[in-house]
Amino acid sequence: MEIGVVVHGPDIVDSGMAHRIIGLLHDLGNVEARMAGTIGKTAVLDAHMEKIIDINASLKPSECIEEFFHTKDAVFLLNQGKTVDNGRIFGSIVVSNLKDRNRKPLIQIESPSRSGGEIIPWNTASFDLAGKMSDLLGSRLSDIPEIVTPISIEDHGHRITRKIFGVHNGEKILVNGIIVGQAISEDIRIITEDGFITDIKGARVKEHGLEKLHRYDEKKPIDIRKCWIKSGPIRSNNFLVRRHTSALMEKGESSTIDRISSETPVSGIKAVIIDHEAESCFELASGAQVAITVGDDTTEIAGDILYRLKIPIIGITDGDLDGFSHRKHIYPGSVVFRVKEGYDDVVGRMIGSELFQGKNNADFDSITQIKYLVRELINSYIKFSTNY
Repeated sequence: MEIGVVVHGPDIVDSGMAHRIIGLLHDLGNVEARMAGTIGKTAVLDAHMEKIIDINASLKPSECIEEFFHTKDAVFLLNQGKTVDNGRIFGSIVVSNLKDRNRKPLIQIESPSRSGGEIIPWNTASFDLAGKMSDLLGSRLSDIPEIVTPISIEDHGHRITRKIFGVHNGEKILVNGIIVGQAISEDIRIITEDGFITDIKGARVKEHGLEKLHRYDEKKPIDIRKCWIKSGPIRSNNFLVRRHTSALMEKGESSTIDRISSETPVSGIKAVIIDHEAESCFELASGAQVAITVGDDTTEIAGDILYRLKIPIIGITDGDLDGFSHRKHIYPGSVVFRVKEGYDDVVGRMIGSELFQGKNNADFDSITQIKYLVRELINSYIKFSTNY
């Protein structure tokens, strides 16, 4: 039997259950596993599982499942939500995006390390396999749940409302990696009109976050139906960060890290700019030797991800950190500039225009050179800098 496994998020990896479940599935057939989610990829690297779970693709869970439906006999979705109920709702949203959920057996394994964890069959063809996994893991076998649709479209598509499930009072709400509000209830609805967020019901809106999301004067619309939305901590503290003196590296074996962060080319270096796009960090940083990160939250998240890829950063921050829970790691050789309050985005646009000519990447002679050029360009805005 050919089995496809879609792993979602970091917690199922950090708990050790992704490794265990994939091992059990190998007893049933040939297994191919993929990670869906940026922070989940860092968990795979921390667990040294990049040879077991593919982190090269950048697909949403539903897209991974659709691909597996073409080539596999059965598909498993591994997840560990904040609660089992949250995880079930997540699975329902994923399944609602499939063209035909009945095409192949589709089983969600939800929060298997917790009491109350469930094995969820999403169609009748899944019952036999779901029953086997329930016996192997000792988790409850659920009935086929009803599909939850979080999207409401009104006024011929001009007004779209997306309900956000599993939000707890006080949690920060992120859209595409940018914090846009703080929950003041557990009933959260994001409303857009013609692609622009006009209100977040049940939350205290962060207007500056909306400005960032819509790219200031560019007035860039979004499709809220497809946005990556997250609330609360982006990862629990139940993990050990990957160290670069691992046995994998010492043996000289090739790894995903080597493919993403290649050796410095003889002719110079490739630099990338990550301007409030932390969720696209893996893709943007491909082949780079240094990254410029714009924004406090982006610098924290992207810097932490790029640490695993052995890529130093040049961070641009202004102290507007939203205070979400996250353990930060910055790769040696990095520098973070603190600029005048409210000017990180201004400085970011200057760097993008002057040094990158409006593109996402550019070539330089060395990291030392680009650090010098950045410092010279933004010197009048710098309050202080921190070297790592």
